Order: sequence, then structure tokens, then C-alpha cells
Amino acid sequence: MIIEQLYTGCLAQGAYYIQVGNEAAIIDPLREVQTYMNKASRNGATIKYIFETHFHADFVSGHVDLSAKTGAPIIYGPNAKPAFEATIATDGQEFKLGDHTLRLLHTPGHTMESSCILLLDETGKEKAIFTGDTLFIGDVGRPDLAQKADLTQDDLAGFLYESLRSKLLPLPNEVIVYPAHGAGSACGKNMSKETFDTLGHQKEVNYALQPQTKEQFIEAVTDGLTPPPAYFPENVRLNKEGIEPVEKVLKRGNQPLSPEAFEAVANTEGALVLDTRKPQEFSKAFIPRSINIGIDGDFAPWVGTLIPDINQPLLLVTAPGREEEVITRLSRVGYDQVLGFLQGGMDSWLADGRETDAIESIHAETFAERFANEEVIVKDVRKPSEYEVAHVAGAENTPLASLSDHMAEFPKDQPFYVHCAGGYRSMIAASILKARGYDQVREVAGGFGAIAKTSVATESGEMIS
Repeated sequence: MIIEQLYTGCLAQGAYYIQVGNEAAIIDPLREVQTYMNKASRNGATIKYIFETHFHADFVSGHVDLSAKTGAPIIYGPNAKPAFEATIATDGQEFKLGDHTLRLLHTPGHTMESSCILLLDETGKEKAIFTGDTLFIGDVGRPDLAQKADLTQDDLAGFLYESLRSKLLPLPNEVIVYPAHGAGSACGKNMSKETFDTLGHQKEVNYALQPQTKEQFIEAVTDGLTPPPAYFPENVRLNKEGIEPVEKVLKRGNQPLSPEAFEAVANTEGALVLDTRKPQEFSKAFIPRSINIGIDGDFAPWVGTLIPDINQPLLLVTAPGREEEVITRLSRVGYDQVLGFLQGGMDSWLADGRETDAIESIHAETFAERFANEEVIVKDVRKPSEYEVAHVAGAENTPLASLSDHMAEFPKDQPFYVHCAGGYRSMIAASILKARGYDQVREVAGGFGAIAKTSVATESGEMIS
């Protein structure tokens, strides 16, 4: 028997390959399905089932494409109403995989169709539980994403309370918990960096599994929820309706364009120029009005958060050789309208003598000198929770996720300084501001981590050392 967790760090997402004998099941596959087919082929196995624990909001699943290519049925729990052919299982329904059994447990709460998949060995002993977004390591799924007019987040949290206590807590302590997400995902608020654990240990340390009333549980899981990223409803829709194979997206977007052709497409198609280079490379020279979201960070979630239209035409500036990687990672959150990339990267644009822009990025020590000798405006684009722990004295908190809603609070007639924790988010913010005409933006390289090593004071007046 094989259980393999296929973890994708940029989405903090875990898909699962389970094989017993020469039969395999896939749980919550990513959009690029060839990985699963290759693995089954190498192992001499046939993919028999494709389980979806729920309609995912944070990524586009490959279930429809994988089913079309393998003939394996797509299986959901009760209440699911997809637009494509699927098996809608009943609570407790079992599916044989070799001499093992996969039992679907309906666990509504995160969404109403949410289900967990329990693996039992040939003797009927419970071995592992694939919990989707019902139970995470250290947390549970947020109950606000499936709200409707007649279904509040408190209603969903109440369903989740009952699901956990009736379906998961009675299972043996030695059962291994395999969730769909880990730390960094917006599907929970307190997830561990660990990607699996025993149920027994989770009963000890997970706040949501402690003895408590339903009312206490509802208060605990709904407290401190931040607004979900704007692209979540669109990804749910795509996962319900189905979407074209990723190969077509790659073929359409993987088009090299000369600087002249690139500029022409930008002008005629209303395309947004998305520059995915490292922040400090971007700051030195970039195509005017382009946005920087570096590929070497939480790329796809930030694209989904900051580019509101999932159908926005995109042109890419990447480090040479990373074009297909960028297009693939965009497709994972449904951004399929890539029209091409700048052939040769930014070097070709510079060699062609075309117009560029730049952002002043200063070292933390330089910022400290200016902070001590001038009256400076400081904008902190970290999360409120980060800001509350410690922040530059007098800094105003404008989280990157809500930057567009607070653009009028930034000055256009005087310099201001933007920072985050390490420099990734602040360059995103600076690029957006620059594209909107805020020419006096200054970015602090290294963010608060670097600032904290200088003499700059906290809001309380204490020195950070």
C-alpha cells in the first residue's frame, strides 16, 4: 500500500496518491494531471477513483481533465451539484481499492458538500483520514466561504462542530490525518507548518478539538477571520463547471514576443504587464505601469488577491527559462488569459532602448537615518496581526490585500516609505502605487526584519535591538 502526499508549497496544498495492489485513487488533484498519470503508469497501476473533498476555492482542480483522460469517476459527498458527470456518494458509502476500503464521511461545515475519506486496511482497521478542508493540522476549515442568504457563517460553524464530534473525534488516536492544506493557505487561520499528524496528537493540541460547547466552538473558529481573497468565488465556479485542460492554456500563453510585438499587444489588447522577477531586480528597471509579483513567493494567491478580474489578459516578464512555470502557476488559480511573454526577458527590452521606470529601494540603515532626521510617512503593508506585534513608530497599517481600497490615503505630493516583513509584499505594493501615479513611493529593502536591526523605534518608543 502506498500513500503519497504531493504537496505544492506555493498554494500550501496537498493532493494524495493512494495505491493498493494495481489500483490507485487520487484525492484533490491539482490542475496538472499528468503527474498522477505518470506515477500510476510507473507503478503499474490504474487510476480507479478521483475524490474531491469539496468544491475548492483556492485553486483550480484537475478532476474533470483527469477523469476524461483515465475514465475514472469523480466522487463527491452529499449536496454536491457539479455541472459534469460525477458520482454523488452517500454518507458512509464505501469504495474498494485493492483489498483496502475508502469510506466517504460527510462532514459539512467548511462547505455543505465537504467530506473526508477514511482509509481502512484489509482487516477493516482505520489507517488514515484525508480530511480536505474539514480538519487541518492545528486548525479547522473556515466556515464563512459557503455563506448564502439562508446560511450564515455561524450556521456553517455549527455544522462543522457536529461533523468533527460525530465523525472524526470517535476515530482511533493512531489514525493519520492528511489535510488538503497547511500553513500559508487562506482556508484557515491557525494552520501548522506540519502537513500531517496523528489524530490523537491533534486531539491534544488543536484548539478546535478541545472539549467545548457548540457556542464556544462557533466563537473560536469565527474570531479573527480576515476577508477571503477575491478570486475564491471564481475558483469555486470553475471547479463546479469544469475548465479546459492545462495543456491548452500553456500552448496559448507560451508565446515569445519581441519588444515591439510585446508593446503592440499590450496596447491593443488592454493587457496587464505582470513582471515576476525578484523584487530588487524589478526595482532597478521595469516596463512602465507593470506590476511586480515575484514568482519566488506566494505568487498565485497574491495574483488572485490583487488582480480582481480572472479573465484579465496578461503579458509576462520573467527570468528567461521560467515562462512555462509562471503560466502553469497562474493556471492553478484560473488565470488562463496569458497572451505571451517578453522574449529574452527585461534584457531584450533594455537592448531595444525602450522606455523604463524604476522604484527607489533603500537599505534599512538609510531609512533609519532619514527616520531620525526627517519627518517621514511610513506605510506598513503587513497583515494587522503582524503590525500589532511590533511596528515602526508612527507607521500606518495598510495591508497589501486591501491596498486598492485605501489608495487615496497615500500622498502624491511628498515622499513616503513602504515596507512589509522582508521586501516581497512591499515591492508588490510599490509597483501598484507607481502604476497608479504615486511617483514618490520609496520601498525599504528587507522590510521590518531589516528595520528591526537598526535604531528605529517601535510605536511604544522602545528601541528594537
